[in-house]
Amino acid sequence: MKPPVLHTLGCRLNAYESEAMREMAETAGLANAVIVNTCAVTAEAVRKSQKDIRRLARENPGARIIVTGCAAQTEPERFANMGEVTAVIGNTEKMEPATWNGLTTGDTEPVQVNDIMSVTETAGHLIDGFGRHRAYVQVQNGCDHRCTFCIIPYGRGNSRSVPAGVVVDQIKRLVDRGFHEVVLTGVDLTSWGADLPGAPRLGDLTRRILKLVPDLDRLRISSIDSIEADDALMEALATEPRLMPHLHLSLQAGDDMILKRMKRRHLRDDAIRFCEDARSLRPDITFGADIIAGFPTETEEMFENSLKLVEDCGLTWLHVFPYSPRPGTPAARMPQVDGRAIKTRAAHLRSAGKDAVARHLDAQQGRSVTVLTERADMGRAEDFTEVRFATPQTEGALIRTVITGQTGEHLRGQPLHLFKNTQIPSDPPVRAIGQGR
Repeated sequence: MKPPVLHTLGCRLNAYESEAMREMAETAGLANAVIVNTCAVTAEAVRKSQKDIRRLARENPGARIIVTGCAAQTEPERFANMGEVTAVIGNTEKMEPATWNGLTTGDTEPVQVNDIMSVTETAGHLIDGFGRHRAYVQVQNGCDHRCTFCIIPYGRGNSRSVPAGVVVDQIKRLVDRGFHEVVLTGVDLTSWGADLPGAPRLGDLTRRILKLVPDLDRLRISSIDSIEADDALMEALATEPRLMPHLHLSLQAGDDMILKRMKRRHLRDDAIRFCEDARSLRPDITFGADIIAGFPTETEEMFENSLKLVEDCGLTWLHVFPYSPRPGTPAARMPQVDGRAIKTRAAHLRSAGKDAVARHLDAQQGRSVTVLTERADMGRAEDFTEVRFATPQTEGALIRTVITGQTGEHLRGQPLHLFKNTQIPSDPPVRAIGQGR
């Protein structure tokens, strides 16, 4: 019996959920099937999903093609009308074991996509993370905000949180299995807790994890909305060395008018102030950021404000998105920027990002860092900088390392000593394509 093939596009949350689907599909006995977990963040992402479905159908003759994910949720008819597709499954249905049992027995409808806005719970308890040496734990799903460029709330539904006790129990099991690092992930992570009794905040969850799981070596926060960062999270950043000094910020732009037209909840000065405050609390912190180039109505002057934000905020790792209109969003109906200008602006942002990385790498020379090895020749420092080794190291170990040089893209390190070493079960890696929010 040939186990199902998983093909994942988009964000880390999609990749996390693909691992849950793998377990449910295998438990149900689903065989000779290809499961495509789609992304809807841009129109191009949807087109790529269709292109990959056609390719996978050619490469797997006779296999059932099951399509799910955000694009399947928002545009089920598009995929149902493809001759290659056997079944279309919504984002809620894909996380239910009954769905995969029905697909195995054939006792199911070819299209199962219900109203995502009616969902009030998230299935964070289904799996204990994924990854070989760093575990990702879903603590939140959905989004209550309505940014004018974003279709994701209609693919993911409203914000809903995994209770803190469930999260802590997951992480305890992961540490018992030998994981040194856990990454908290979600669609709108800083909204965690708003729907739970007492409305706790992400900082409360962070401090609770660190208190109740003392053997967890490293806790990492994925993408956050800086304007929603709470005092407890900032305090944890300042006082908890096990909370890693790296934050990825959903900034999107650096011009106030564009931010308002995006319907973001912060202004330029808010972003700069947050980075200054965080750096004062944790001087070794690094920031990544999402920035969109060529949002509708963006002038050259407005773009310059976004470009200058790289330096004003001290950003290091940029995810640059050339704007493309997403049907169904308000921004798609706004006056569009010429495509050539968008391409040029994106190139300028990427160049600024490359310069920022070079400055960061230069500043690391001679520093001592602790690296979590992902492969025998590579790992990540506390601030998520990639470190390469000239000689093979133990995978999944924490190694104290002195930085001896850099290549322009990553650091070179010389191991000082093995800090911790644990063998991690070698689960099949999930192949993630593209970038999510």
